Amino acid sequence: MPGVYLMKDAAGTVLYVGKALRLRDRVASYFVPSADLGPKKQAMLDLIHDFDVVECEGEWEALLAENRLIKDIRPRYNALLTDDKTFPYLAVTLRDDFPRVEVTRRPGDPEFKGAKIIGPFTRPAALRKSVSLLQRVFKYRTCSLTILEGDPKNRTFRPCLLHSVGRCTAPCADRISREDYRRDIDRFLRFLDTRRSAMLRELRAEMQAAAAALEFEKAAVLRDQISAIEKLDERGRREQRWQPESEQFYADPRKGLASLQRTLGIDRPIRCIEAIDIAHLQGGETVGSKVCFVDGRPMRSHYRRYRIRTADNDDYAAIREVVARRYREAGAGNELYPDVIL
Repeated sequence: MPGVYLMKDAAGTVLYVGKALRLRDRVASYFVPSADLGPKKQAMLDLIHDFDVVECEGEWEALLAENRLIKDIRPRYNALLTDDKTFPYLAVTLRDDFPRVEVTRRPGDPEFKGAKIIGPFTRPAALRKSVSLLQRVFKYRTCSLTILEGDPKNRTFRPCLLHSVGRCTAPCADRISREDYRRDIDRFLRFLDTRRSAMLRELRAEMQAAAAALEFEKAAVLRDQISAIEKLDERGRREQRWQPESEQFYADPRKGLASLQRTLGIDRPIRCIEAIDIAHLQGGETVGSKVCFVDGRPMRSHYRRYRIRTADNDDYAAIREVVARRYREAGAGNELYPDVIL
């Protein structure tokens, strides 16, 4: 059974978060006499007092769960996945007259507002290979050009090489109508939501034919293409909120602050906002997070995480603890409160 495991010390503090295809075998491997975790983690073995496991649907979900837990808990012995790097998404810019298809790690950027966002995907290389392969079938554009229907410049525009090799229908040069291009995009999106069995059967037949003809290089290419398409299913859904830090859309900060000021009925302009949220793992490992925005911009140097000491599965009590700890100095008159606390 795939999943993630959390190693804890005697106080219940998480020391390390890992993933495994076989949870039982992986966790057991830590406690055999010959276990060698390397110079940095070997000392952890003497501190392990207990562990928790979380079963997952597959390896892809274990990857996403591990990434989320490490970023939220920040265990002492985890060195990887502690940065702000995220798994990629597939974006289809449906607001454009001629939507483009793009792989991005920042689906919350303004350019993707109104786009169809799919993912996150746990296999970045396979995702990019699949996008390139499927472009031969659905002939969508991947460029960043602004292409407007009826623009007279399109008639004299020279399309790129992707059109010459049959991988793009060149809407930039009026080689396809908006309706026909949209139909291709709709077919592409429907394809992503299916099991893709027809295409996989065709590719497997080509691979077997190539192998029978001793064309092993061609067979190897087809094998890699099959593998890449199969890995398109190894993805989360945006509503699962695996990576909320990269999925938020940004509005004009000044307009947003002015709107918030009117909504709250505050007389003075809003400059500093702090927001507090609570996360836990199945009722335990409760942590609080505090983010800070000044003039509508994130101040990452003022972000904080709090290990909750007085509450477990009680978000209100956990928020009370974070507020008491965070604003102790402000309550004593040694610093200013933010304009808004969420």
